[in-house]
Amino acid sequence: MGVLYKHQIRRLTKMKKWSGGLLIVLLAMILVFRYSSIVKIEPPTQAPKQSAAEFFGNHPTTNDSVIVDSEKKGEKPYKKPHFVEVDGLDDLFASHDIFKEGSRALLVWPHMRTLLSRSDALPETAKGVKEASVAWKDLLSTIDKDKASKLNKSDNEEVKNCPFSVSTFDKIESRYENILDIPCGLIDDSSISLVGIPNGHSRSFQIQLLGSQLLGESEPPIILHYNVSLPGDNMTQEPFVVQNTWTHELGWGKEERCPSHWTPSNLKVDGLVLCNEQAVRSSSEENLNVSQPSRDMLTNVSGGAYEGSNFPFVEGNPFTATFWVGLEGFHLTVNGRHETSFVYREKLEPWSVSKVRVAGGLDLLSALAKGLPVSEDHDLVVDVEHLRAPPTSKKRLLMLVGVFSTGNNFERRMALRRAWMQYKAVRSGDVAVRFFIGLHKNSQVNIELWREAEAYGDIQLMPFVDYYSLISLKTIAISIFGTKIHPAKYIMKTDDDAFVRIDEVISSLKGKPTKGLLYGRISFESSPDRDKGSKWFIDNREWPYAMYPPWAHGPGYIISRDIAKFIVRSHQEGDLKLFKLEDVAMGIWIQQFKYRGQEVNYVTDDRFYNAGCEANYILAHYQSPRLVLCLWEKLQKEHEAVCCE
Repeated sequence: MGVLYKHQIRRLTKMKKWSGGLLIVLLAMILVFRYSSIVKIEPPTQAPKQSAAEFFGNHPTTNDSVIVDSEKKGEKPYKKPHFVEVDGLDDLFASHDIFKEGSRALLVWPHMRTLLSRSDALPETAKGVKEASVAWKDLLSTIDKDKASKLNKSDNEEVKNCPFSVSTFDKIESRYENILDIPCGLIDDSSISLVGIPNGHSRSFQIQLLGSQLLGESEPPIILHYNVSLPGDNMTQEPFVVQNTWTHELGWGKEERCPSHWTPSNLKVDGLVLCNEQAVRSSSEENLNVSQPSRDMLTNVSGGAYEGSNFPFVEGNPFTATFWVGLEGFHLTVNGRHETSFVYREKLEPWSVSKVRVAGGLDLLSALAKGLPVSEDHDLVVDVEHLRAPPTSKKRLLMLVGVFSTGNNFERRMALRRAWMQYKAVRSGDVAVRFFIGLHKNSQVNIELWREAEAYGDIQLMPFVDYYSLISLKTIAISIFGTKIHPAKYIMKTDDDAFVRIDEVISSLKGKPTKGLLYGRISFESSPDRDKGSKWFIDNREWPYAMYPPWAHGPGYIISRDIAKFIVRSHQEGDLKLFKLEDVAMGIWIQQFKYRGQEVNYVTDDRFYNAGCEANYILAHYQSPRLVLCLWEKLQKEHEAVCCE
């Protein structure tokens, strides 16, 4: 407006000869222009469309679900990643006969290299790749040996598998330490029972669940460290239990002590309290004296106590302690009573447990681990042909179902093959179901997994170890599979503990938009979890905004082909922001798709159940292999979606 005002003054200078009336009119116009410049009356303008990169540097308008002015917060614009060297990556993609033979388990594998070498890779990518390279070389060596033995017609090779239980101790490494091998890790409902007697040689003993030790590591990671401090003479020292973890990179984590007087009592793990409150003294008797954890096995800590008669461990008294694996954490019962719970920590999931170590002042009488993952001898399975993935036609699939699974979940996958993977749409080849599985740190698990992949043809191996924080890489992998390898009209993501009514999914898709579709149980208003102790913790660097865009809950959702193609293309162009929560990541990517000017159709359906099962379900989650088979049997006999429990 200032430029226009000066222009009017120049015109007035040239028009002195004009009449006074015209001068008055011009002065009036000047006043109007000046007034307009003061109040800044401007017509509304339409915001330009944003690219994916601009989206993460300059956030959308207040009409969208994510509302943050990134410029005011001083955030840097999103920069496209470049490629970096990752230790072990070359080993994973080195030339080998197995690639030339075109194994069906490795169709996505070659497409994953650029994803793993991005400079903005997810935090655990380097670790997952390095450990996978070691596992992959071991697996290739075993495959080559198997081929050689077949050529030599040698049947002398010892056949190993993953047993249901183990109870025999290996050699005793020292007088006070025992080791029990866990052949193929732990799964949901696995348990480890120990019978022992505190012997008084020291006032404490330790029980540890160990992971696999890699080259260069001084000690194996401790998935769970359980330290018991016994009562002192005449109860002068109060007893307590400490739980913690230890890794080569980070050392000791944050310890959790039972009894604990600073942890909110409403915090629960699988519905169980963190500490058995019934055994805690009254608050007037508490004596807090907290020390920091150290690398030593035992720290000199106390913090309130159990009544002597209630503390489950007493010198000279035998006990039976059982650790069991829940969905959210480890739990301990002693002599039939729940004592403690411990939430799984990142990179320290139960599938990675390889040994149990018992040390300190404890005479161990027996140990039994049961409910372990069991692999099948596929040569003895009578219905292998009926369970093997049918060939896919050259035409476009109606739907690809990508099932996220972990290497040692053998029973879950077999249950799905015998249940909802028997739907006519699946057996006809119109719908393809594939398990997307990362490599395991346990070599025996990888051997069994490879044999399973060869037997059933429905497994896609991922070139990284299966850490929870890397599962969104699988989401990109199923998008690649459903667009580049076996093109599909729709792509569905689900888990190996979910029962999916494929017929109802297909029926429900009829009449719904075929483009820009996200179909499932959608959360339209949710915010990042800022609790550092949470499995879903997200700090401000990962997501600095107050709200997430709409996203569908992970147990099961469907996207249309155009969204999957956008995800693959955006990754290739370096525009795709990686995010560790895979279901939220999909919501973020769809928001990017929307800001490219594409229409998005969010279709929510409450029949996709996050937990459990309800009548008339489309998807039931947290279903054990037994429940999966039960649900299938009910559908066959009663022709109704009736739950089993």
